[in-house]
Amino acid sequence: MPSQITQSPWQTAALLIARLIFAGVFLMAVTFKFTGMEATAGYIAAAGFPFALLLAWCAAILEVALVLCFLTGAFFTQAALVAAAYVLFLGFAFHGPSHWAGNQAEFGFFVDHFSFLAGLLFAAVHGPGRVLSLNLGWPGRA
Repeated sequence: MPSQITQSPWQTAALLIARLIFAGVFLMAVTFKFTGMEATAGYIAAAGFPFALLLAWCAAILEVALVLCFLTGAFFTQAALVAAAYVLFLGFAFHGPSHWAGNQAEFGFFVDHFSFLAGLLFAAVHGPGRVLSLNLGWPGRA
């Protein structure tokens, strides 16, 4: 029988705020994709990926799903792990070592992805919290 971990009010609030921040970040990203899908496809193509428009749409659909999971808490742990893998991929594909020559800002963008990755991994471990959460996901796990 899985045990319920008691959370203090500040822990509950922190988890909810983190969920809202994650949802907000991906909501901004998907909004930019939907309002400029051709530009997103161009950015993907410039990085050397084939089928850029298809990949842009796949990324947008994934980001919509992530927003819904983070807002509702449904499948939260799985969504956080998928988002972590996605962020790691984005960091290397679009801001990795091959982009650093002559552009120090790209290194900063690359490092920022690891901060976000760390937050997503912490979120995956701690779950969605008790407030405004559907708590769907793996059996015995929030």
